[in-house]
Amino acid sequence: MQFLQDGSDFTPERSHKLTRLSEMVQEAIDEGESMLIFTQFNELGQALEKYLRSTCHYNTYYLSGSTARNKREQMIAQFQDSETEPSVFILSLKAGGVGITLTKANHVFHFDRWWNPAVEDQATDRAFRIGQKKNVFVHKFVAMGTLEERIDEMIEDKKKLAGSIVGADESWLTELDNNAFKKLIALNKTAILE
Repeated sequence: MQFLQDGSDFTPERSHKLTRLSEMVQEAIDEGESMLIFTQFNELGQALEKYLRSTCHYNTYYLSGSTARNKREQMIAQFQDSETEPSVFILSLKAGGVGITLTKANHVFHFDRWWNPAVEDQATDRAFRIGQKKNVFVHKFVAMGTLEERIDEMIEDKKKLAGSIVGADESWLTELDNNAFKKLIALNKTAILE
């Protein structure tokens, strides 16, 4: 559909990822839960929204970079409203990555992976906000044997590298001996004298 640019419908027969997403969305909706689905491609986001709204008959919203500000705020308010039925909010990764609180969702789906894990983490954080009272489940879809699998491997390698360089916490401070710690916090005398 997206590659061919032929305007054809996005259907489960054409995508195992869509088949699995549909099953998982149905399970969440049956439990009365709402969800966010992120994609990096506008065309795919539109196709997902159309399929989930028209074929599956879910309450859906779609937010991309071209969504007008007032429409964006209206969709967010409707989605967050406790009276609104369980819903699916589809967002382009960049448009939905910052400045939005969507704590009604407790499932986050990354339908396709982005090269930068920080961008995905920011997007996921739309559901991890002050006011979130439920456990949030994050699902990342990868088609095996494809470019997506190689992107996923790169992302995981980046995370491991960052973790080994920076670390996940400040525990390295406790491993410093007294002299190393003094050197770390001491003023540089040459900087003072200049």
